[in-house]
Amino acid sequence: MPPKSRTYQPQKVRAALAAQSEALRAVVHGLGADQLDRPTRLGAWRVRELLAHLSLALGRMPTALDAPAPDGPVLSLAGYAEVSRTLAGAVDSAVTERAATGFAGPLAEVVAAFDRSLDAVRAVLDRPAGAAPEPTAVVVGRRMLLTDYLVTRLVEAVVHADDLADALRLEAFPHDRQALAAVTRMLADAFADQVPGGAVELRIPPYAVVQAVEGPRHTRGTPPNVVETDPLTWIRLATGRLPWAAAVADHQVSASGERSDLGAYLPVLG
Repeated sequence: MPPKSRTYQPQKVRAALAAQSEALRAVVHGLGADQLDRPTRLGAWRVRELLAHLSLALGRMPTALDAPAPDGPVLSLAGYAEVSRTLAGAVDSAVTERAATGFAGPLAEVVAAFDRSLDAVRAVLDRPAGAAPEPTAVVVGRRMLLTDYLVTRLVEAVVHADDLADALRLEAFPHDRQALAAVTRMLADAFADQVPGGAVELRIPPYAVVQAVEGPRHTRGTPPNVVETDPLTWIRLATGRLPWAAAVADHQVSASGERSDLGAYLPVLG
């Protein structure tokens, strides 16, 4: 089982988000005008809409930190993963509006708008860290610890960087290693929280191992049900980009044991 509450080192999370954001900036600065209207694997979204979404997800960070903290318990990363499954309609409406305003113009204007969003990211990351108690941010109407909130922004940056790479037909996106590690672990922990148990061991080397799925729990030796895959494949499975059956058929996932079919439990995020 994963720890009850995995902790992330604030400085590592900040450094990872800064590096992943700059990797995104470099790709956007290399776009050609004809690439803005390329389709993506995200329904009706083109590259324009994808960039508009990243602009919203990352550029609103200062507002999230400065918003009055609502009453109630702090939202955990597992709770955030659960809530995110209900937000597709609201996200799509916000992106459509954003794409029709700041991202509807020529390439130079789109790049400038995207730069302003990433500059807002740096403004947050450059704020002093280490305050006690830890500051909070407001997301989906709830407050989160600042470091956990930044992990959710890493999820946005890594997942949608992969969407961008797919749309642009890039052989690989230059993900920051720490960013990829944090997102892999967050999604693995959220999966174990959503499907509690110890019947299946999910291995995502070199970053994460969790146990999940109700059933007999193993205590020593090789577990009877093992699923293993690489970090990017796991991220695509956990976010609905890749169907379970297709991943298994294409040998992107190794699954052994009668309880190792995870298709019914995916995706983790909506």
